[in-house]
Amino acid sequence: MTHSVSALPYEPSRPQPLSIDAHLEHVREGLDRIGPHEAHAAAEAGEALLVDIRYAELRERDGLIPGALVVERNELEWRLDPQGSHRLPEATGHDVHVVVVCNEGYASSLGAASLQQLGLYRATDLTGGFQAWRAAGLPVTAPPAEPT
Repeated sequence: MTHSVSALPYEPSRPQPLSIDAHLEHVREGLDRIGPHEAHAAAEAGEALLVDIRYAELRERDGLIPGALVVERNELEWRLDPQGSHRLPEATGHDVHVVVVCNEGYASSLGAASLQQLGLYRATDLTGGFQAWRAAGLPVTAPPAEPT
């Protein structure tokens, strides 16, 4: 009697390959993206939490948006999940209007979509990112001075 190795009764499904551009387009369909002036007005009115996910080198080079919460991209979900053990005090509930800001408005779309998957249904991002904010003439604090 010989034993043969049988195939699995099913073949695991694989997602169809998708380019990052197509993925970004798909993700943005679920976001109500906002521009710099709208984001500024919402933050000033206390209606939105601006979250800067740019890495340190960009913040040091270009400066900061006053009042924005700085959260590195790799910590975004951990820090803003209202149910998470590593959440920040600003992560008060799933209805917080989070506006994610990256350098040019790409990574922020992906971050906002990820927050929506956690139930932060009002999460969105800033069209054009920090560069659009600065180009619009909105407030930016100078980068910290380098020690001499």
